Amino acid sequence: MLSTNDFTLKEARLSNNCPECYSNDSMEIVFKQKQKENVFYKFVSPEIFSEITCYNCNTKIFPVMWTDDIENVVSYHKRGIQPQSKSIKLKPFAWAFIIFDILLVTGIVLYVSGVFSK
Repeated sequence: MLSTNDFTLKEARLSNNCPECYSNDSMEIVFKQKQKENVFYKFVSPEIFSEITCYNCNTKIFPVMWTDDIENVVSYHKRGIQPQSKSIKLKPFAWAFIIFDILLVTGIVLYVSGVFSK
């Protein structure tokens, strides 16, 4: 079963006014990167996304609601993050499965070619 986890790259407080409640210093932006994992591998996706939350009115601020000031601050913080590079790491179960398949195919080829006989 594939599970998707998001890990935080950067958190920052914003001093902009909230578009909903107009409070100052109550918004926080969080940059996250996706990580997918199952029995065979662990995959770090290059996809990065951000969430802005206002803690005064407990509202998520979606990009449609952003003002020009918020967009400028988000692009500033986005330039400062260091995302993990895209990678795939095979787990021990995957390596065992690959080795078993190689041994099985090698055995079949040797049997069909006549190296092993009945």
